Formats: sequence, C-alpha cells, structure tokens
Amino acid sequence: MSKKRITRRRFVAGSAAAAAAISAPHVSTANAAGKLSLGLWDHWVPGGNKVMDDIAQEWAKKEKVDLTIDYLSTQGNKLLLTIAAEAQARAGHDIMDFSAWEPAQYTRVLEPVGDVMKEVLAANGPISEAMEYIGTASGTWNVVPSTRGSLILPPCSRIDYFKEFAGIDVQAMYPAGKDPTPAADNWTWDTFLSAAEKCHKAGHSFGLPLGATTDSLDWVGALFSAYGAALVDAKGNITVNSAEVRQVLEYAKRLYAFIPSDVASWDNASNNKWLISGKGALIFNPPSTWVVAKRDAPDVAEKLWTHAMPKGPKGRFAPLLPRYQGLWNFSKNKSAAKSLMVHMNQPDNIRKIVSGAAGYDIPPYQKLLDYKVWDVQGPPTGTLSHYPNRGDQRNSMPCAPAPPQIASQLYTNAVMPKMIVRIGRGESIDKTLAWAATEIEGYSRQ
Repeated sequence: MSKKRITRRRFVAGSAAAAAAISAPHVSTANAAGKLSLGLWDHWVPGGNKVMDDIAQEWAKKEKVDLTIDYLSTQGNKLLLTIAAEAQARAGHDIMDFSAWEPAQYTRVLEPVGDVMKEVLAANGPISEAMEYIGTASGTWNVVPSTRGSLILPPCSRIDYFKEFAGIDVQAMYPAGKDPTPAADNWTWDTFLSAAEKCHKAGHSFGLPLGATTDSLDWVGALFSAYGAALVDAKGNITVNSAEVRQVLEYAKRLYAFIPSDVASWDNASNNKWLISGKGALIFNPPSTWVVAKRDAPDVAEKLWTHAMPKGPKGRFAPLLPRYQGLWNFSKNKSAAKSLMVHMNQPDNIRKIVSGAAGYDIPPYQKLLDYKVWDVQGPPTGTLSHYPNRGDQRNSMPCAPAPPQIASQLYTNAVMPKMIVRIGRGESIDKTLAWAATEIEGYSRQ
C-alpha cells in the first residue's frame, strides 16, 4: 500500500439483520481488483494514522487492491478544499472523510451506502440517533459513520476546585471504571449553575466560550437539547418563540454572570488554555486538553476528571462532533470501496482505532463502549472512564432536529451562542427571539 502525507491535525432501537458480505471480487492475480484511493482526516494523536494504515493494508493485501491513502489536514482547510474541488471536478479519491454537516451538503455526488450500513449495523448493533440524523439526511444512508475522528465534548473538571468551592465530588459521582452512582442524579443544569457561581466567586470560573466556534456551538447546543428547545423543528418550521427556548435563555442569562467577560471572542483554543493555566474549574472538551496538560502542566492534568453532562428537563445530552466516510458516485471502483468500508467498521478494527488514539475516538455504537482503554488513562487513573456515554447520557447534534440544510446554517452562523451573548449583555428575551426569527427566515429561504 502506498500513502502520501500532506499535513497534520436514545440510540436507534434494534439492528439490521445480517446480510451477505459485501466484498471486492476474490481473485488470484495481483492487483486484479484494481486501484482505490482514500482522502482521510489527518489524525492529530500520534499513532492515529498508523492504525488506519495497518487496517487498510490488511484488507488491500487480501483483496489484491492497489491502495493509496492521503492524510489531509484541517489546518488551512486542506481537507475541506479537497472535498469541494473533487465534488466539482467529479474526479479524485474514491472515499473521502466528511465531518458534521458536509454529508448533507454533498448528497448529490455521494453513492448511497445502505448496503454497507446493513452489514455494519449487523456487526455492531444500534447506532446513536445523532449519527443517523446526519448520515441519512437524504432519506437513506449516504455516508458510513466513522469511529476515527468522531468525538463528544463532555465536561472536564478540576477535582479540587469542585470539592473546595462547589462541594461536589466528581469522582464520587463518576467513579473510574464503574457506572455513575446515584449521586449523579443531582448533576443537573441547576446544580451546574450553582457550581459555576461558587467557582466564579472563588476566582476560578467555568471556561464557556460563546463565539462562532465549534466548542461554543456544541456545548450551547447540548444545553438547548437538555431543555427540549429547538429553533427549527424537523419539518423546517421556525419554533424560536417557544416556552422551551425562553426557558433556556432565562437560564443562560443567569449563567452569563458567572463566566469570563470576554468569552464571545474566544477561539477553540481559549477554553483549553483557560483550564491548563489553572484559572478554570471546568470546560467542555474531548480529552485533547487533558493530553496537552499532561505534557505541559502535569500538576493540572493530575487534577482533571472527565465526566457526563448536566441533566435538564428533557435528559442528559453530550455534544457530538461526528465524522463519516463517503463514497463518491463517480468512483470507478465502488465494489472495492464498499468492501473496505465494511472492513474498516468491523468490531475488532474499531477496537484498534480507539486504542491506537488512546481513547480520543468514540465509536457510535453503544455495545462498543466497554473498552478498557478509557479506564487506564491517567494521571489520575481513570480520568477518561466517563468520556464515552455511560448511564443515561445520549449524544446530540447542535441545531437538531432542523433539516440539516437549515441546521448547518444555524450552526455556521452561531445563532444560539449569539442569542446567549445578546441576552447576557442586557437585551430583552423578546428582542433576542425576534432577531433570531429574522435570521432563520433568511436561511430557510436559501
């Protein structure tokens, strides 16, 4: 296998019945199954790319396929630009990596992969509803959910600050290697607000960004989901002026008083720096912050604990940032591509992907969340035990259940964080709702 490195960085009930294996033709002469190329996200965790190389090479050797993998960085938008260029030219890689809203954007040039998903679901069991929401935006599966690069952004909290200032033992609520204890039932958004106030008064505010960044959009989206607050419903109707949305904004106005005053200007690195500096008591983030702290500020890292989201009236939701693999409908080797997609998503290979990236990647299948890799990370040992969903937590996509074409506009334009900033700075809820409705009407007409 050859490879080119370009640069770096409610679950759905039931599962499909097993189907006949999808594979490239088994032949005896070298390269008879042809050529295949992949354009994948360049994993920032050391070893993350090598695991994929090994998995794909195993398949390519068996199927006699000449396989090329290009790892494309998100820095400088290289991956995004490559996707756009290939979709327009109808030429390039056979399989491409996509994130978040991109599968809905490129549906017209993607090959349906329902046959692949029938096989994958039979092997792995039910998939999270949030992953299906994006993956079936066209009415059928148009991409295959990826473990590699998919993540959630739960709280990462200072054990000591929570005990001393908020009177909360996060390790007792979410013990290493075990399910949440009954104490976790009291970890609600109301408890979160009280803890935010106490830590803020002690000089260690929660680092909650409210800019036009993914970190901002994801935690705010989870807050809206916890209250059942949707700006647009599944049919595309504008539902901004609802009791649920008002309830979220009333809550957010109170919370805004206990976070740093400059959060509207924070980028995706600001909350990480806030926690690693020792100033912050909590942020919402995948384990990347802890990994950096372990390297640069070990005295901070050993005091960090990742755990579940607060619970609201409608449940406990973790913000999801998903990845998928899509097959271009202009690919010249669709049979081989589908065979590789099935191979990459077998349980043993998913396990290798998770372990190879030290637990950074989250499988979208509930039955594959029992790996020990999260329980052994430290210090402190078990700090990532509750990074994947355990107990009553579910994943959510910000701006759902709006049709993805509208939801992506809400997301890109950071409507929900902007609403919180507006009311936090003194604007009335009625005026904020009117502004949001006008914004959304414009997206709906596009």
